Amino acid sequence: MNEQQPVIVLEDVHRTYTMGTQTVRALDGANLQVYPNEYVAIMGPSGSGKSTMMNIIGCLDVPSSGTYILNGQDVSEMDDDELAAARNREIGFVFQTFNLLPRVDCLQNVELPLIYAGHPRSTRREMAADALRSVGLGDRMDHKPNELSGGQRQRVAVARALVNNPSILLADEPTGNLDSKTGVEIMHLFEALHQAGNTILLVTHEEDIAQHARRIVRLRDGKIETDERVAHPTLEGIQRDASESPTT
Repeated sequence: MNEQQPVIVLEDVHRTYTMGTQTVRALDGANLQVYPNEYVAIMGPSGSGKSTMMNIIGCLDVPSSGTYILNGQDVSEMDDDELAAARNREIGFVFQTFNLLPRVDCLQNVELPLIYAGHPRSTRREMAADALRSVGLGDRMDHKPNELSGGQRQRVAVARALVNNPSILLADEPTGNLDSKTGVEIMHLFEALHQAGNTILLVTHEEDIAQHARRIVRLRDGKIETDERVAHPTLEGIQRDASESPTT
């Protein structure tokens, strides 16, 4: 039994939407626990509820009923301001489309969560620089997004997600806009982040991407259909494979 406290607890979570005269049950009694340093993939076909689950876990939405505990805090009843504060403090987001500001450099993009958190300029610049170095972009800090490859832009997005030292790294289809070779490199980066102690939730519809995780949760019709552990190669093997991949 895991003696740590879970960082995510969903208890009988329902999320319903009204569309005209119909009620859509996007989540229908979901129960989930995720512990520190777990690496979990959330999968499911279109309409399964995975995007709704991601939005609730990411504090972008709240359950219609049920309880969501994030790092010991009940966020089920938070108002918009409290949700925004929880998002900035507890969640690091990585999106399919990178969501970088095109007119500012990498360092300024990574600084954004620290600005919202109220860190002074001198502190946040060093924290942002450290985050960029941690994803292998110490020599690209003054580059703007259009001067980077797709893989490098996603690394900037990962650095931005990590800069606040969040409880969870929440990645939504992080390889969706990348070619297959670059996608593999980004998944090697996530593996290294997991090995460094980060808790990662990966939302994907791609089976090969999900297999990088240690646990796969499959949704169907708003319910968790299966929740299984994944056998995984050693980090040494992954690092060897990464060293043989082209740099992006």
